[in-house]
Amino acid sequence: MILKNINHDCAYHTQKLATMFFPLEKITSDGESDIVVITEKRENSISVSARVYSKEHTLCDVQKSDDTARELSLLMYRTLSEITGFCPPWGILYGVRPARLMHATVEKLGEEGARQKFLSDLVTPKKTELALEVMHRENRIIELSENNSFSLYVSIPFCPSRCAYCSFVSHSIENAGELIPEYTELLCRELEEIAKAADALSLKLETIYFGGGTPTTLSAAQLSKVLDTIENNFDLSTLREYTVEAGRPDTVDGEKLSVLRSFGVDRISINPQTFSDEVRKNVGRRHTTQQTIEAYELARKLGFDNINMDFIAGLSGESVASFSSGIDRAVSLGLDSVTVHNLALKSAAHLVTEKEFFDQSENNTAAMMVDYAYDALTKNGYNPYYMYRQSKSLGNLENVGYAREGKECLYNVFMMDETHSVFAAGAGAVTKLKGRSYNNIERVYNYKYPYEYLANFDEVLKRKQRIYDFYAHI
Repeated sequence: MILKNINHDCAYHTQKLATMFFPLEKITSDGESDIVVITEKRENSISVSARVYSKEHTLCDVQKSDDTARELSLLMYRTLSEITGFCPPWGILYGVRPARLMHATVEKLGEEGARQKFLSDLVTPKKTELALEVMHRENRIIELSENNSFSLYVSIPFCPSRCAYCSFVSHSIENAGELIPEYTELLCRELEEIAKAADALSLKLETIYFGGGTPTTLSAAQLSKVLDTIENNFDLSTLREYTVEAGRPDTVDGEKLSVLRSFGVDRISINPQTFSDEVRKNVGRRHTTQQTIEAYELARKLGFDNINMDFIAGLSGESVASFSSGIDRAVSLGLDSVTVHNLALKSAAHLVTEKEFFDQSENNTAAMMVDYAYDALTKNGYNPYYMYRQSKSLGNLENVGYAREGKECLYNVFMMDETHSVFAAGAGAVTKLKGRSYNNIERVYNYKYPYEYLANFDEVLKRKQRIYDFYAHI
């Protein structure tokens, strides 16, 4: 699409709004396209003119304040909503962390003032109340953190197979399984270096989170090696939570679960994404609903009392009825928490007809799924405690974690809020160093892919020196 900005410096904001409505379009400022949006600031007025295929619409308004970016965003939202028939439920808000934005707004305006500010930014009443509810629950968790707190993230970027919707750094064991033994060895060495830094800086470990990929792709012996390295090098006396994603049920067995239990892992996630075997097959997940149930029941039998399942709204072929049935089944199982993700759209060449472009059925279906999950889960004792958004998601919707009281994932909140430092190990892992203020954050990147991580491991360790340097100056 073509986006032209005339006589103002609000391009960042107008690009964010354009992405809400046209998430798969590459945005340029010239050339030819079926989609053209022109925003302009004149002496005392602003205007937005748009052409989307055969439809055109222009809105002009008198500028009422010095906040040109906000006024242009509101006008652009109205213009594009009129043309496309799509009204993103979060209005002109494009940030990843709506609950954190709500917190900042409440601090300035009070709770009712913040509510009115969100509504004036065209956020729907339901999403506004969701942001307030999540904010209150997040704040109770954030208060657990202290100035010397940190969390540990361990990346296991391997899966039995790669799912069609996946946007994470993950490699199937069919293609990269031979890397796992060496990867495990070097991962343990990196963890040892991180532990030395945490000890030297007298930091307090709050949570540990194994993600991926699928951490239980590792064998029981390999899992034991990594967990043993953590136990022998970190002070776990202050640990509040120890999570391992056992995401794919086809990687879960009694031996691996027993290893996790023996090292004090107290929270796991077994993720079906959907309880429809047909939908799951379509997206490349090679396991069945029955395997999910069996893995869950085995984990319960072995003593796990904090188990999460993930679901994705908007998967290809999933109906509102089948998604809703899956949520109902999750409730009936007695899960401790349920995380509902909204399908993230992959960037790709995206050629559609005009009729297809204006078809809002996928957005509407995803919205109905997300709304059903909220209603069903909250009615059954699950509270929304954690939320984030992605810029390219179906229907511009949100991802929400729901949990029974006391079963919230602390790491998720600490990480999303950027409450304290997160030291990260493994391929694709990003260490976030947090200073005294929200804005004082520095990132230290590991190499993205496992083969790069292995080939450049000395550089990985060298970069960890930045932890010492950062803490020396805060």
